[in-house]
Amino acid sequence: MMNLLELISVDPLICHGKACIKGTRIMVSVILDNFAAGNSEEEILRSYPSLTRLDIQAALAYAAELTKERLIPVGIREE
Repeated sequence: MMNLLELISVDPLICHGKACIKGTRIMVSVILDNFAAGNSEEEILRSYPSLTRLDIQAALAYAAELTKERLIPVGIREE
């Protein structure tokens, strides 16, 4: 089975070193922003025809790994 993270590239010469789908200039953050805006996988694939479903899964896997490494302050719920 393929490691999805192999589909992600970080190259200082491409998109200022931001994580991208390998072989493209489509940043992982663009894919995640689309999901956050409520776009479906199908809408994202239509907007970015060079992407595959596997690329989108790789972007989500990359994001999941990032959340394991640090916390983003979002407000603390008091009980």
